[in-house]
Formats: sequence, C-alpha cells, structure tokens
Amino acid sequence: MMKRSQLHVVAAALVAVLGSSAALAVDKGHIRVHAVDQGNSLITIQDSQQQDSVRDSLVQPWLNDFSDGGYTLTAVGSEAPAYVLRVPLRVDRFTQGTLEFNELEQVTAYLNGKRVNVSGGKLELNIQTGDHKLVVLAENVSDWSGVDFSWSGKADHDLIDSSWPEQWRLSQQQMFDATTVNSLELSADGRFLVWRESGYSPATGNTAERNLVIRDLNEGRIAFRVTDPSASQFAWHPHEHSVAYVSGQRIQVLSLEDLSLRTVSDELTGVNGLRWLNDTQLVFNWSKTGEKDNELSKRYQALEDRWSAFRNNSQVFALNTETKALRQLTSAANSIGLLDVHESGERILLSQRQVDYAAPPHFIVDVFELNLNTGERHDFGSHRTFNSAFYVNNDVYMVAGPEFGDGAGRDPRLPEDKLSNNYDGQLYQVGRDGSIRGLSRSFDPAINGAMALGNGDILLRVTERDGTQLYRYNPQRERFMGVSSDIEVVEQVAASTGPLPRIVFSGSSVTAPQKVVQLDVAEGRLQTLWDSKEKYFGHNVIVPVEPWNFTNKHGDTIEGRVYYPPNFDANNSYPALVYYYGGTTPVQRGFTGRYPFNQWAAQGYVVYVLQPTGAIGYGQHFSARHVNAWGEYTAEDIIQGTNEFLAAHSFVDADRVGHLGASYGGFMTMLLATMTDIYAASMSHAGISAITSYWGQGWWGFLYSGEASKNSFPWNNRDLYVGQSPVYRADKVTNPMLLIHGDADTNVPPGESHNMYTALKLLGRDVELVEYMGQDHHILGRDARFHWWDTYMAFFDKHLKDQPEWWNHLYPERD
Repeated sequence: MMKRSQLHVVAAALVAVLGSSAALAVDKGHIRVHAVDQGNSLITIQDSQQQDSVRDSLVQPWLNDFSDGGYTLTAVGSEAPAYVLRVPLRVDRFTQGTLEFNELEQVTAYLNGKRVNVSGGKLELNIQTGDHKLVVLAENVSDWSGVDFSWSGKADHDLIDSSWPEQWRLSQQQMFDATTVNSLELSADGRFLVWRESGYSPATGNTAERNLVIRDLNEGRIAFRVTDPSASQFAWHPHEHSVAYVSGQRIQVLSLEDLSLRTVSDELTGVNGLRWLNDTQLVFNWSKTGEKDNELSKRYQALEDRWSAFRNNSQVFALNTETKALRQLTSAANSIGLLDVHESGERILLSQRQVDYAAPPHFIVDVFELNLNTGERHDFGSHRTFNSAFYVNNDVYMVAGPEFGDGAGRDPRLPEDKLSNNYDGQLYQVGRDGSIRGLSRSFDPAINGAMALGNGDILLRVTERDGTQLYRYNPQRERFMGVSSDIEVVEQVAASTGPLPRIVFSGSSVTAPQKVVQLDVAEGRLQTLWDSKEKYFGHNVIVPVEPWNFTNKHGDTIEGRVYYPPNFDANNSYPALVYYYGGTTPVQRGFTGRYPFNQWAAQGYVVYVLQPTGAIGYGQHFSARHVNAWGEYTAEDIIQGTNEFLAAHSFVDADRVGHLGASYGGFMTMLLATMTDIYAASMSHAGISAITSYWGQGWWGFLYSGEASKNSFPWNNRDLYVGQSPVYRADKVTNPMLLIHGDADTNVPPGESHNMYTALKLLGRDVELVEYMGQDHHILGRDARFHWWDTYMAFFDKHLKDQPEWWNHLYPERD
C-alpha cells in the first residue's frame, strides 16, 4: 500500500504538471457507499415538506462512523432512493479549494457532522490541519459509472489525502464536544450514584445537551435517566434512596423506590449549596439581589463593590419537604455561607466574609457554629486565609493557607524570613477552645478540599506536583495515605457515609480522556463505571507523552512534559510551542481543557509544558517563591528550560519556537518577550501588562496581589510594580506578538492588552490584538471557543510554519 507521504508526492507531481487549477480525482477506492433504507416510504425525500430534517435524520448513523466499512463506488449493487457516501479528507496544513461531485444531481453534504453548503454540485472547503470526515447524501442516482469526486486546490500546496487512516488525529471538535460527567453524588449507603452528563454536537451548537443519570452500583445498571438542562445541586437523603436537586429554580425530590418526582418548593431564584438537615428538611443558601444606588450613578461601598454580586445578600434557609414551609436560619447585613451540617441535624457550620483591609490579603472570614435548637452561636475565630470547614464526628476541621492561626500551617523547613504562599492549602483541627493544630505542615501536596468519611478518616483532594490526587488522613494515627485512583487529575469525588465507605471519582490523564471510577475502600478494588475513550476517542491516535525535567540554578527539579505529533519522526524538523502558567498553580495533566495540548500536537507541533518555580503541589518552600516575585524566578526557569529543551531535542527547529500563556501566563508571555528572543512568536491571552493597573482595576486584583505582592504596594515597591511590568519594557520586544482578550473580562481588564498593543504599535513592532465580544476571562461557548483556538493556532502557523493562509482567511486585510 502506498504511504501517505508518497500520496502527497504523487499529488504534488500532478499539480506541477497540470497546474494548481486542475481538478484531481479523489481515488474512487476510498469512497465508501451505503444504501439508505427508508422502509416503505410513501413520500419521497424531495416531496417532503420537511426535506432538510428528513435528510439530516437519514445520515445520522454515519456521522460518527469512522470505519472504512461499506461498498466502494465500483461495487454498488443495490438500488435505493438515497445513498450515503463517506470519504476522509486529510490535510497537513490549512487547505483551501473546491470539491466537485460529478454525476450527482441531488447532494447534501456534512463535514465533520455539520451540514455544509453545496452549490452547483461544488463544495468550497477551508479546512485546518487534521483528518476530516465528509458524509454525502446522494438521491436518485441512476448510473454510478460516472460518479466521482474531484478536487481543485486554491494553490499548489492545497492537497488532500482521501485514504482511510488506521487511527484518526484528534480534532478540536472532539476535544470540546465529547460528553463529560460532573456533579457526582453518592447515596448515603453507596448504592446509587447521580451525575450530570453534558455534551455538544453540530446539531446542538452552543447549547449543551444535559442529562441527569442515576446508576445502581450494586446491580450495575442505569436506574434513571432524563434530559434536564437545569438539574443541579444533588443531595441524597440521609437514610432513603431519594435525591433532592434544583431544576427550573424549583427544588425536586426523586424517589428511586418508585421513580416518583415531587416538587417541594415554589420558584426559588438564587438557591445554592443544597443539603439535607434531617429526614424532612433541606438547608441551603438563598440569595437576594442587592439594590442599586440609582440609575445615574454608583457610590462604591468598598473595593469589592466592583463585583456584580457584592450587594446581594445570601442567608441560610431551611425547607420542610413535607409542608413546603420555609424558615430563615441566619440574618445579617453581610452574606453568611453554609459550610457543613452536623450528622445530628442540630448544628451547622457557617462563614461570613467581612470587608477588612488592615492586612493582606485584605479580607477576613468569621467562622462559627449555630445551634439550631437553642440559637447559640459558637465562634471559631476570624481568619485572613480560609477555604472550608467541616465536621468529623464532633470535631471541626478546616482547610486554609499556611498562615492560618498565626502560621500554624507553615512548614517548619521554611525559613522564618520567607513569606508563605496561602494558595498552598493545609489541613487543621480547630478546637472549641480556640486551639488550632496544623496537620499537614510537612505534607508537600496542596490540599484543595476535604470531606469526612464514615469510618472517621478524612478524604482529601490535593494538588500533587502536576496532578490532582486523593489521600486519606487518619486522625488517630495522624497519617496521610494515598488513595489509588488510576487517574492523574481527579476532578470530582463523592463518598458514601457508611463505616466501609465507597468512593467514586472522575477525571482524566495526560493521554486518557475522562472516566468515572469506583473504589470500595474495604476491598481496595477499582472499577471503571464510565469511560469516554470507548465512545468518543476509540478511533483516535493518542501519542504517548514523555516527561522532560531539568535542574534550575537554585537546585530545584523543574518538571515538564513533551507532546509529540502523530507519526513523529526524530529525523524530521518540527516547530514547537512552549506553554506555562506561573500563577501559583501547576499546568495539570488533564486530557483536554481550554488549552488542548494533545490537539496542538495533532496539528504538527512538538509541545513542551513546564512547571516553573512558585507552583503549589511541590511543597511550601517551592510555592513561597511566588510571593513578591512577579515572574522573577518563573522567567528564569522558562528561559533556562526552553534553552535546555532545544539543546536536548535536535528535531525541534530552534528558529521556529513559539510560546503562550493565559492570565498570569499571559503576563509571563509579555514579560518573556521583553527578556529573550528565543521565541519566534508570542501569544498572550488576558495577560497583565502593568501590575499597578491590574492591582487597582481587576475585580480580584487587590486580593490576588495580597498574596502575589504581599506587603508590597506601588508606593513602597516601585521596582516590583514598574520593573516587572512588561509595558515598561515594551521596547525590548522584537518578535511578533498576538494579544487576545475578552472585552468583558472582569478579572484582568482588557486594558491590560490594550496597554501593550498601544506600546508595540507606536514602536512599530509586529503585533495583533483580537478581542472577543461579550467574553469574560475565559472564552466560553462552542463557536467562540473554536474561533479562539483557530485564531492563535493560525497565528503560530503563520509565523512558525510560514503558512499565513489560515490567518488571512480568518482576518483578511481590508481595502
């Protein structure tokens, strides 16, 4: 069989002979044909008053069929009113041209599952690097002898390969559309598991299809499934097989005994944190929208008043599910949040955030317990770092940063003059006498969340290096124990309340899509309950990812990993992309996300991801270097890492290396571009160009700076606020830069990109600014996400592959 590279050589030779405008026939042997069985249809497709819908329905079985099964054009033997024809369109660069359907009169075409316009038997194509699938519905074909497809490329390099791949390259559409599972909750006895499925398709567009699913884990079956886009906040009854949840802003209770569904409340807008208080009552937070000053002006009440929800007031309420009676449990000028419910149903843990700028990070949280029988309040202190609190039997535990309780969580190995990083979560036991005991001071993983298990242990979800793992903490033995998970990044976890708990968790790994796994603690046995790879990625090539680490000048091991393109050949030369964050959390080993590294590699790039100094998950000494640095250590690591990576990987073209990051990573991109010319192109998404303006104008700027710039301000540390701000060094930028921002970004205001754009434009540098309308800090929505991905990948294709056509297609020059 002719290799793919040979097919391109032959096609290129034909183009050289015939010229770029000549039509090249798609190999008939690659086209697969299927007769469409409409049964005893009385009305033809063309005569139907719903032609489009009928046609769309007929092709459904083949839109997700990636096999090469079916007849060839030369072997069509049956007669049918309609046929489905399938063929791959595989390209190694952005490709433009026209595909003509010869001797087919009525044609409806679908590219990657989406109906596309065919005019005069011709389909205009603009397709990015990858493997695309064309499905064609042909009607009333009487003579197959002359049927074929012909391709005319716009330019000599616009070639397609129609051979069937053994494995398909990952696509953007797959990475975004594939169904994911979230909102996991286990029944008290561990028998039933509820979750919510969310998935997209060309048919649903920007609206996800969401299903509520309940599995019977004992019998290994689906007990209940319903399409409900708004179902959320699942809470299992403490003793029965019934689950409460919010749907359509009303609270519902579903019984698994008879599948009866009761609506137990009127419409309650702004409900969250649903829990059972006892057998008949639910407890939750309920928010009331705050009032404006007037329609003409706003007098700010505090720095936090820039937050859209700051004036809202959320209090704790109870709902009797038998009578639908509501009662308010808390009342205050500031919101009070529900943290946990004691197993007796008589006490609840609460928190109240106060405006307080006396010390970093410029807020304070009161934590207290409320006895619902007596109304008695017991205070557990006011804290400047606080994440969560929960009961373990009658004891209270909290998760907060190392400085909690006057430094009760600081690692004893951390020098006294070193400020700790309060994003590095720690576990504490807090006594009723006000005593605070740090339990994880020498435990290097950062604790993100915790819950009590029925056997008295505490289940922890932690950032460990560049993954998220589960640990158990035994209070009696004061011992941390790793929980086997078979997943590198655990996204969610739920547990039963019995003495032999069952744990269910979901997540993904660097080369494995999301799955849901069950662990019975008593047996120590893992069982996969759901695996998206089987349904959505079984036909794909997923190239192994390799670790690549180096030692920085401080003696730290800086971890990284390398993604390779499909059909990688070390004898070839590849462009590379370097990605980092730097904003105190590591770039995790998840399969996909906003930055899909596996898919970048599928587009022909070697991808190097590294974890520079300052990230949590590597111990407090490592994370503490994030404080008052603003890129100082981080930039050193990224530059050193890139140089050593290039020296160690000769197949990467050192002249074709790009770098990119978002938020703090976008700040790092701008900063690095002023410090080195090793990167041929730069992309900053929602980056910070001037630390002072971010500190003063971003919704959370003063809070984040309370850690990142602890005790430093523009008036006492000019060297930090000015010296580390990229815009003040813009004249050092030499290579092309793409700045991307949502024009409604409240976290990092879009002015941060505008600052840098103005500076580079006035300096005559090669710079692009792309804003996404109505988008905040993250680009959300299916269409917007695809366009955003296309934008920065087209930018890199232009500057690292010398292929400007994709960028020019997206952003044509105006006359």
